[in-house]
Amino acid sequence: MTASPASERLQRADGALGLRFDAAHGTTRLADLYQRDPCRTLLPEPDPGEPRTAVLITTAGGLTGGDRLDVKIAVDASAVALCTPQAAEKIYRSPGNPAVIDIGLTVAPGAALEWLPQEMILFDGARLKRSVTLDLAGDARLLAGDITVFGRTARGERFTAGELSDRWRLRRDGRLLWTDATRLSDDILSRLDHPAGFDGAVAQGLILYRGPEPAAARDRLRALLEAEDGEAADRTLAGATVLDDLLLLRLLDRDAARLRRCFALLWAALRPGLGLPGRMPRLWRL
Repeated sequence: MTASPASERLQRADGALGLRFDAAHGTTRLADLYQRDPCRTLLPEPDPGEPRTAVLITTAGGLTGGDRLDVKIAVDASAVALCTPQAAEKIYRSPGNPAVIDIGLTVAPGAALEWLPQEMILFDGARLKRSVTLDLAGDARLLAGDITVFGRTARGERFTAGELSDRWRLRRDGRLLWTDATRLSDDILSRLDHPAGFDGAVAQGLILYRGPEPAAARDRLRALLEAEDGEAADRTLAGATVLDDLLLLRLLDRDAARLRRCFALLWAALRPGLGLPGRMPRLWRL
C-alpha cells in the first residue's frame, strides 16, 4: 500500500549554532563554537578595520515546514564581533507546519555586536515562526537588523498565502526595553496592500542601534535621506524612533532592491558608533 503524502514522515532540518567571542589580551577571538547541520560558520580573516567576523551558512539552501534552527551568539566584555549570513535566507512553501527560527544574541558590558542581515525571502505559501531575543548589559553596543521580502519579486511572485509570525524582544540589564510582533496569515495580500498597513510594500527593513548619541544619529540619517535624489514616491519609506538610548528604524518599499540600497546607506552611517568603518563590509557587498 502506498502512503498518502499527509502520512509520510519527511526528513526535516534541526540545526543549531552557538558562538561565543571573548577579548583575550585586547584582541577579539572565537572562544566557543558549536554547530549542527545544516548550520555552519566560516571565520574569514577580517579586512583592515573590520572586527572579528563570522559568516553564517545554512547548507540546506533554505527552510520549509518542520525545519528548525536555534542560533545563540554571545559577545563577552570588551569583544567586538560581526555576524552575517553568506546569502539570503529562503523560506520555501510549506504544506502545513511552519519553519521555526530561534535567535538569541547576548552582548556583555563594553562589548559590541554587529548582526548584519541579508534578505529573508518568503516564498508564496511559506510558513515561518521566528523569535529574536537581544540581551544587552551595561554599556554594550549593538547594530542589528532584518530585511524581509514578501515573495520572489524578481519573478513577479508575491506572498499571498502562508503565515509569518515574527517576534523581537530587546532587554537591557534584564529589563525589557522594546518588543514587537508581526503576524500575517489568511488574506495576506490585502494586509500588504492596505494603505494603513504595508501600503503595497514588497519588502520591509528593521535597524536597531544602541550606541553613542542615538538622537543625533537619527538626525544624521534623516539628513542623508533628504539628500537622496528622486521624488517621494520613488523613495524608500523610512521612520525612526528613539526609545531611551535605543534608535529604532523601519523601512518599507515597493522595490526590494531599492530598500536594500537604502538599508546599506543608513547602516554604513551607523557603524562608526560601534567603532567600525563607515562603509558596508566587503562580504555583504559581494
